Parts: sequence; C-alpha cells; structure tokens
Amino acid sequence: MLPNFFNNEYILTDKITYRFSEPIRGNVIVFKAPNNPRRDYIKRIIALPEESVSLKDNQIYINGKPLNEYYLDPAEQINGGAYLAEGAEITLAKDEYFVLGDNRDRSQDSRTWGPITKDKIIGRVIFRYWPPKVIGQIEAVNY
Repeated sequence: MLPNFFNNEYILTDKITYRFSEPIRGNVIVFKAPNNPRRDYIKRIIALPEESVSLKDNQIYINGKPLNEYYLDPAEQINGGAYLAEGAEITLAKDEYFVLGDNRDRSQDSRTWGPITKDKIIGRVIFRYWPPKVIGQIEAVNY
C-alpha cells in the first residue's frame, strides 16, 4: 500500500462498524485474500456494489466519471489485469466491492482477481500505532 502504508507498520482494525453499516469508498480495509483465505490483505475500496468500474489511459472511472485519487503519486502507473483490462468496464453485483492497493504498479488486487464480497471483509483500518513517527487515525479519503 505504498506510499500510504509501509511494511512493519502496526494498525488497528475496526471489526464492528461493517456489521451495522456499509463500507464506503476510500476506506482502507483488511480482508481475506481471494486466492488464499489464510492470508489477509490491506487495500482501499474504490467502487461500491452495483457501480461500474473501468480503466482507461492510466485513470480509474466509476460510473463513467474519473476517480480523483489525490493520495497517489501522479507518476503511478495503473495497468490493467486479468480481471479488469485496459479499456474494459465491469459492473459489480449487489454485494461486491472493487479494491485496489495504493502501490498500483506492484499491487495484486481486484484488477487481477476481481471484486471481493462483504463477507470477506474483516474490518476497516482506523489507526496506525507503530512506528511512533506515524501514529495516528486513518481517515477515509474524501472523494
């Protein structure tokens, strides 16, 4: 999740909120990896149930509108994957979420293995407590 999260950082995950409310775009979440349920992944929710997602010219589009991802390095390359190829558009089902890592060049995410379902979400990342120089609350990005 570079440049926003680094290896060896410790985070707190809220496992209760999503029992009573729906995940929102921009939340950083922890979930069971689709290709190995014994592993947990951390990614950002990019698209919500029943939205369309496309990738064109290094830009993610939600329902045909470009997504402003101000938290990414402008030089970051957003390439297609096996599930969402460059120029393709997919529409999520009622219980599906499209998640992407912030380090798009090196992230294995929904572009590769498709959307995740809500039952795979463990919780949302709410606080980073190690190392001390980066202690603080994790807010959803403001789209």
